[in-house]
Parts: sequence; C-alpha cells; structure tokens
Amino acid sequence: QVQLVESGGGLVQPGGSLRLSCTISGSIHGFTSMAWYRQAPGKQRDYVGVIDTIGGTHFADAVQGRFTISRDTVKNTMYLQMNNLNPADTWIYYCTIAFNSVLSWGQGTQVTVSS
Repeated sequence: QVQLVESGGGLVQPGGSLRLSCTISGSIHGFTSMAWYRQAPGKQRDYVGVIDTIGGTHFADAVQGRFTISRDTVKNTMYLQMNNLNPADTWIYYCTIAFNSVLSWGQGTQVTVSS
C-alpha cells in the first residue's frame, strides 16, 4: 500500500510560481501513471495533468503551457511546477498514483493566488 503526501502549497501573487511536491512511500512497482488534480470547495475534482511511466506528460487545456510535471525516481517524488499563476488557479491540489484502475490519493495542499 502506498501513501502520498503533497507539499509546497501556499499564497502567491498573480503571475508568480509555485512548485508542488508529491512524496510517495511504499512500493510503486507496477504503477501505470501519476497525476495531479485540483478541487474547489463544493465542486468536483478536476484533472490537471498526468505523467506516465516513461515520462510522457499531458495537461488540461486550462494549464497547458504554464504547468509542467516531473518525477524524481530516486526520491520517489513527483513535482508540479506552476508558472504564471492567476486567481483561477486557487484550488486544493491533489496528487494520485494509479495501478491500472486503482487510485491512491494524497491529502491535498492549498494553493491561493491573490494580490
């Protein structure tokens, strides 16, 4: 069983950058993908982006060109680099790891973009 812990959230001004981390403990052998989602209170969780087992990435239209995802296989950590942030990016961000159709989630980290 894996556990995921997000960190790096906080308050940032519009136009600023943040890097979120997702540290994964436990064996990730056999995973199929890792991803980031985000959610506002009372709303559904929205897809942000995904990274596959060979490092290929895909992003939602809303963040394409501003966000990137990377992995450090030694540290078992996934990152979400967020640039040119705007108030619409204010959400709780969650990371997830998939083993085929079985997902494990972190507890989330709050990102607030405000002047």
